[in-house]
Amino acid sequence: MTFAHPWVLHFLWTLPLLVFAQVVSLRKRRREAMRLADPHLMERLAPLESRTRAAVRGTLAAAALVVGVFALAGPQWGEKLQDVSRQGVDIVMALDVSRSMLVSDVKPSRLERAKREAADLMRVVSGDRLGLTVFAGSAFLLCPLTLDYGAVDMFLSQITPDAVPSAGTDLGAAIDTASAAFDPKSSADKVILLITDGEDNEGKGLEAAERAAKAGVKIFVFGIGDPSGGPVPGGEGGYESDASGRMVLSRLDEAGLEKIARTTGGVYARAVDGDLDLDRVYFEGILQKTHKSTLKSGKMTIREERFYIFVLISFILLLLEGVLREKPL
Repeated sequence: MTFAHPWVLHFLWTLPLLVFAQVVSLRKRRREAMRLADPHLMERLAPLESRTRAAVRGTLAAAALVVGVFALAGPQWGEKLQDVSRQGVDIVMALDVSRSMLVSDVKPSRLERAKREAADLMRVVSGDRLGLTVFAGSAFLLCPLTLDYGAVDMFLSQITPDAVPSAGTDLGAAIDTASAAFDPKSSADKVILLITDGEDNEGKGLEAAERAAKAGVKIFVFGIGDPSGGPVPGGEGGYESDASGRMVLSRLDEAGLEKIARTTGGVYARAVDGDLDLDRVYFEGILQKTHKSTLKSGKMTIREERFYIFVLISFILLLLEGVLREKPL
């Protein structure tokens, strides 16, 4: 026998405490009753419950509690085959890891906020295949499309600004690389979730978006940063500066990102309120503009749930305890 929720069994440790409290309470009631009248007279006025009957009732109540805890733990034994299918869309997250993503106009930084948002997203998606690409001056596929969200999360947690050695931000390469990750034979709707501050140094993002649109790919863009911008951290604790010595400011290019999203029939949103912004893009954008397809089907061996047996036993024990409460032995 196995349990679906074995942690519930820890509540069994409370049983000795409950038994002790019940015994103390019973003895206290007996002492208080003896103070009110002579023992022989009290037996006639308000007969006390016999020790045997009290012990039997206590045993039944304790047994019902134990059996009830086992029921809550989800006992399972035996196996059966069940038809299962998973429906969803294919989503490739394209995450910007360029130096400008280190700007702290979004706390703690643009990159850390983006990683946090992506991790939160993986907790709410259901049935969708996820993939992960990273990009800066170039792009590459970090994790192919998979239903194993744990694998995607593992790759995501290891991303640093050094994940892509080439400097700059090439949105065109990011979109092309993400588009290539889709299976052309799959009938599932294809989505690129572009997470970036929008500084397209190569100016090829819109062209790549047009190619993606022709291939049936929708791009949903999640802008990280502030339009007013912030200084880009340098390599030695300071900030980057241009040839004339002026501090380099990185600004969120919302206009360009909106064009990319609109070209493919997707939507653009900016991180504003908190760590659930990307969740809203998924529920209010991706799910509204795509249709789920069957991504995986087959038979799965599952364990038989047997909790109802323990619920029935617990109910019978409580019923017997109630009967003894009303009718003395």
